[in-house]
Amino acid sequence: MNGAVHVIDDDCGIRDALESLFRSVGYEVYKFASTHEFLDAGKALSSGCLVLDVRLPGMNGLDFQKYLSDAAVTMPIVFMTGHGDIPMTVRGIKAGAIDFLPKPFREQDMLDAVAAALEKDLVERQAQRHRRQVLDRYESLSMREREVMAQVARGLLNKQIAHALGISEITVKIHRGNAMRKLETRNLAEFIRIAQTFQPVS
Repeated sequence: MNGAVHVIDDDCGIRDALESLFRSVGYEVYKFASTHEFLDAGKALSSGCLVLDVRLPGMNGLDFQKYLSDAAVTMPIVFMTGHGDIPMTVRGIKAGAIDFLPKPFREQDMLDAVAAALEKDLVERQAQRHRRQVLDRYESLSMREREVMAQVARGLLNKQIAHALGISEITVKIHRGNAMRKLETRNLAEFIRIAQTFQPVS
């Protein structure tokens, strides 16, 4: 699987060694000596994964993980450290890290971790694209179509929706049909799932 690997480590030798390893299997590689360099390069919203040293000058890797999470950056992280301990590992994994590799690590362990991270990034970006598509379709609905959709999400029948909105039952069916077509839903169950996304049922 092709992909981009962003390496952050203040050790030039490790950066170069990882670049050689990742390029040998076809990955694009971007190297940074610090988290500041990474942010300054504008890579935080790029696709791919982050191979991040825990001990860094300035902001350390675990704090940088939290910084990215607070900024809603979802790039998967593979940690590496020469000074790892169990609490540090637990903190990183609980916060969503793919793996936590102690230096020196086996090349295959690093490649396996990066492959898993890139797969996670691909799945997440596909899900994000799908959510944006659904939102765009939802925004194309008329106000009345959204009102009907909200009532469907509550589990009301067409007759009950008609009474609640003061319109005829046939008009409800028309609005519901138009909404389903615009949302490109294949059946009523899918339509209700999307409806509940925008109109959560308490």
